Amino acid sequence: MNGAERNAEPGVRGSASGQGRVYQAQRDQYVTEHHHHYPSGDASSLFGPDVERVIVPMPRSATGPTPPAPDSVRTPLVGRAPMVLRDRRDLMAGLLAAARDETGGVHVLHGLGGCGKTAVAQAVFNEVTRGGGRTGLWVNASERSTLRAGMLAVAADRGAEAGELVAAHKGQRASADLVWHSLHSSSEPWLLVLDNADDPEALGEGGWLRQSPRGTVIVTTRQAGSRVWQGAHLHHLGVLPVEDAALVLRDLAPEAGSVEEAETVARRLDCLPLALTLAGSFLSRQLLESWSMSDYRRHLDDNPTELIDQGAVPGNAERNARQLVGRTWGISLATLAGDGLPECLSLLRLLSCWSSDPVPLSLIRPDAVDAALLTALDPPLTGARVEAALRGLLDHSLVSLVSLDVDGRAVRCVKTHGVVLDSVAAAVPADQRALLVTAATKLLQDAVPESGARAQDTQRVGHLVPHATNLLRRAEGTDDAGPVVALGTRLAGCLFDGGDFQAALSLAGTMAEAAARRLGPEDPATLRAEHRAATALFRLGRFEESEALHRHVLDARDRTLGPEHPETLGSRQDIHEPLSQLQRVEECLATLRDTAEIRARVLGARHQDTLHARALLIEYLAVADAVDEFDRVGPEIIAACEEHLGGDSFTTVTARHNYAFGLYRFDRPAQAEAEAREALRGRELVHGPDHALALSAAVLLSWILGKLGQVEESLALGRRVVRGQEQALGREHPYLLTNRAGLAEALAAAGEADEARALAQENLPLCERVLGPDDPVTVTTRGLVG
Repeated sequence: MNGAERNAEPGVRGSASGQGRVYQAQRDQYVTEHHHHYPSGDASSLFGPDVERVIVPMPRSATGPTPPAPDSVRTPLVGRAPMVLRDRRDLMAGLLAAARDETGGVHVLHGLGGCGKTAVAQAVFNEVTRGGGRTGLWVNASERSTLRAGMLAVAADRGAEAGELVAAHKGQRASADLVWHSLHSSSEPWLLVLDNADDPEALGEGGWLRQSPRGTVIVTTRQAGSRVWQGAHLHHLGVLPVEDAALVLRDLAPEAGSVEEAETVARRLDCLPLALTLAGSFLSRQLLESWSMSDYRRHLDDNPTELIDQGAVPGNAERNARQLVGRTWGISLATLAGDGLPECLSLLRLLSCWSSDPVPLSLIRPDAVDAALLTALDPPLTGARVEAALRGLLDHSLVSLVSLDVDGRAVRCVKTHGVVLDSVAAAVPADQRALLVTAATKLLQDAVPESGARAQDTQRVGHLVPHATNLLRRAEGTDDAGPVVALGTRLAGCLFDGGDFQAALSLAGTMAEAAARRLGPEDPATLRAEHRAATALFRLGRFEESEALHRHVLDARDRTLGPEHPETLGSRQDIHEPLSQLQRVEECLATLRDTAEIRARVLGARHQDTLHARALLIEYLAVADAVDEFDRVGPEIIAACEEHLGGDSFTTVTARHNYAFGLYRFDRPAQAEAEAREALRGRELVHGPDHALALSAAVLLSWILGKLGQVEESLALGRRVVRGQEQALGREHPYLLTNRAGLAEALAAAGEADEARALAQENLPLCERVLGPDDPVTVTTRGLVG
């Protein structure tokens, strides 16, 4: 009857062994079947020589029915082993050596659910039992009841007598002592696997985990930090290297795609063995459709958890929960809730709003969590409980702690696997999603520097970009797109100020696209994101695209906000940059004059925005050869900026930089040198030495020093600029091509012919492709090559 409770009337009969024996039950009883295979003579004295099955009446206890013994302890009842166990080579070698070592020992395989702990244990089990040299014993340790039943079955397998087993079941003999006496007395060496021991206390309290000179114990668990593992050998299992992860997919579905396509899918699945196995199984079993790996990767963005779990073998979802990415984490969360940590679920749901990249612990500090009003979650999450919840998630391997290098500074972070995050996010109740997105937005927003922050602060935000992007995905179906777009645009502004123009363009473009779709193409949030993208396009040398996008934003703002709105004036000012590079100098001057005039009227002549427009005007007065106006207003603007904004403000430094350029252009190198040196000092102070604007000031000083005959310093600055712009702007940026040609020309004039020729040879094909064969820079470079 396999442990079922039964109300039996007097006279109800049941066969014990097929030999006609009858037991009559006079009251409610628990009946447990145990399958024992005894060595000859071990059981005959009690039950006769043919007994193989003993049915033992068990008294009712407060703990409920006694579970049946497993069908086998000689076989891993966990499904089919992997076709090939990828990676894990060193771990397998060490475990196999330990399993064959007569000195015994306990080895604990710990890690996130789905990382392949059971697969490794199964591979070791199969290897050491092949050929009969060592007995393999496998116990499901996922629950206290199955652990006890399995261990008693191990005792029976190792020769425990029927009377001893009956006494253990009745509580008349210590069960664990009986099991380990049987293991110690085993005539054969053995390997014992305690699989899915995610409640280590069950092993410790019952004394089930011990060592023996007759065998080796392997434990698989999600909990790494238990005192029960003291003295054991701990082995952490993480995800697979991407090359091996791709091979797992190809092992299962070799016809579905190339190695490169498999690597793309593997990266999207964060190389988690369970997810890879399910994906490969899905691709290999299709009947009505024939998806390639590229098709599978594309569909993953729609509903990843549901798609991944379609690869599981159909069956009882509760029984197969560990084989489903949508269910397996729930096992750990239920255990944590039972241990008094229900907040673990809410913390994991909060983390699921962000990406699988490391999340700085500062984002979830207690005061920040309280300010985010997460007490409205179910279960509530308070600042006072964040520490305990985080430790709970760490103990169950649902998250890990990592250190992230942010510009040379170590930042402690929490990292969660992407498949975990996707599956947890998919299961968030509808009435909790908006609250979580709002809280996650606020917490992330608090970590993003305000506009105008120090350069070193704006350069430390790149690690937050994936979280803002993923937050936008989580905001689908809520009313929080606006705040998330605002956050992303502000973050893109920090990237821009820090000199990472490509990242700024990518993030701003993502935010602009999402805002246009969900808020409307002329919503202010959409236009702010597009404006930031337009400024980044300019810095990347894509002048025509920048001008077109600036024009679109300017027209929309002029129409919806009015010509005197600050954001309209921001567009009117910033469009001057691509206009100047497209040789539309008169338009450039006109838009800067208009901006300065309107701002002076609306904001006042001394307002920072007014002064900044006037500071920009200085450069283009020089480009337009407006010498008299340049000489009159240049010093006047610098003095006003210093008086009202300070000598080291961004606007003051910009005014001085532009004035030094004008002096150089008007062939006044002696006067320009002092201004250029001060501009370079200011740029490095405001932006940092490797920023594109600092390099622009450095190349200007290099030109000036060249004219003054200070060749050595001029060349040193030129080399620094070329190296720096390769990093800051990319090898094909027009500014870099121009400055590389200028450096080659200066080197040739200084007698450094070989270096000049090598630089020109590197530059020529890029100039021909980017600038065109007849551009003056290309022509100069070609002459140096010859």
